[in-house]
Amino acid sequence: MNSRRIAAVLLVIAAIAAILLPFVSATLLTIGIGGIAFAAGIGQFLRLGEESNSQGKLFRVLSALLYIGGSIFILIDPIDSEVSLTLFAGILLLVEGVMELASGASASGPAGGLSLVDGILTSLIGVLLVLEWPSDSLWALGTLFGVALFTSALKLFSSPAEQPGN
Repeated sequence: MNSRRIAAVLLVIAAIAAILLPFVSATLLTIGIGGIAFAAGIGQFLRLGEESNSQGKLFRVLSALLYIGGSIFILIDPIDSEVSLTLFAGILLLVEGVMELASGASASGPAGGLSLVDGILTSLIGVLLVLEWPSDSLWALGTLFGVALFTSALKLFSSPAEQPGN
């Protein structure tokens, strides 16, 4: 079994766990986002020396403080942060869906039709998340994350195997 297939199987297992335990997976995802934001803030501080002017340094400091401050909020109370992230995800999906609809309306051929379907489904999910917020916060992020992991696994399963020497 090649590494691509192993990764796909692991993704399927993670997807099933995320879908069956959406609150746990959403909380872990939220903590992961907090950790990434904290690392980004540290990275902004470390890049201060690269800036030659005071405006650039000020931007780096403010950016670092924003990342670190946000990450501390997320890491101290991941459950409340999960509620906020669910609303953000709903708005993001709604905007993305509308943009897909606009793209699909101007495209021709099968790609245009697929963009329209994608736009309708994405907008619908976004609207549902926003309208059901905050009650959907306990399951929505984890379930959507599980579905995303599952589709990534399907892509790995369906992609052609790597050829030796490539």
